[in-house]
Amino acid sequence: MSEQVSFHHVTEDRQGQRLDNYLFAQFRRVPKSHIYKALRKGEFRVNKKRAKPDYRLQDGDVVRIPPIFSPEKKSVKLQPSDRWLDVLSQSIVYEDEKVLAINKPSGVAVHGGSGVDYGVIEVMQQLYPKLSQLELVHRLDRDTSGCLLLAKKRSVLREMHEAFRSAGRVQKSYYALTLGRWEKHELRVEAPLKKITMSNGERRVVVDKSEGRASLSVYESIQRFSGAELVLAKPVTGRTHQLRVHAQYAQHPIACDNKYGDKAFSAEMKSLGLSRLFLHAAKIKLSLPSYDQPLIVEAPLASELEECLFRLAKKDR
Repeated sequence: MSEQVSFHHVTEDRQGQRLDNYLFAQFRRVPKSHIYKALRKGEFRVNKKRAKPDYRLQDGDVVRIPPIFSPEKKSVKLQPSDRWLDVLSQSIVYEDEKVLAINKPSGVAVHGGSGVDYGVIEVMQQLYPKLSQLELVHRLDRDTSGCLLLAKKRSVLREMHEAFRSAGRVQKSYYALTLGRWEKHELRVEAPLKKITMSNGERRVVVDKSEGRASLSVYESIQRFSGAELVLAKPVTGRTHQLRVHAQYAQHPIACDNKYGDKAFSAEMKSLGLSRLFLHAAKIKLSLPSYDQPLIVEAPLASELEECLFRLAKKDR
């Protein structure tokens, strides 16, 4: 807890970072809801002015930091268990002087918050305490497994964010087990997506042709089974839950998708031992100025997914 107002001077290595992400990094033990509340009330300020969470910091900015009080978390040490430290240390699939990449397990959030004390970034920061600038490059849904990139320096993070914002410089491929068989004309799904909040407070994404953001996914058949199909899904755009909603929209929802799936199909897959969403970020390819060749990272399927495919194939014999 800070007992008085302080001022942080933004340095060049933080230039371009969102204000909310900057504050999360400064106050890792403070709930994100407290930080957002203080931002809405104008208690955090940049250059003496109110600033929105998505404000991009500039070299030389002065951030006013109000007293932060978090009684719920004050006496709690948010230490990842030895188990999670071991699991994620063994999940590293690529590392160089600029980047870390892990094969994120399903069921693990990428960061703490929303009822989760810690996620991938908090665990990795503990595993690499000397990398003070280690940050997530992008995100994966909690239930999705696979390639997740972390930048070791702010300069690398900025370079990668620029690549993600540029068309054609990042290609991502996912394996998904879906309901039914895709016809040739269904493999390209172009449907605008919009985030909504349900009456119970649940956040979802829906196809909305009048107000949604343009979104495009391309699917490729890999292996067909009786009543199911393994596809390679490629999101051309990068919207929240895009592949899951587009698969649902094409009437081929992903197995064990609790938000957008088909209950009967998911129940059938669970009878074959599948207990998680069958969506896996298998490969990511980035073209970056600081690399002589495209950076390619791949993550193998978890044994649970491999076993589900084996049982499906065996069932069809």
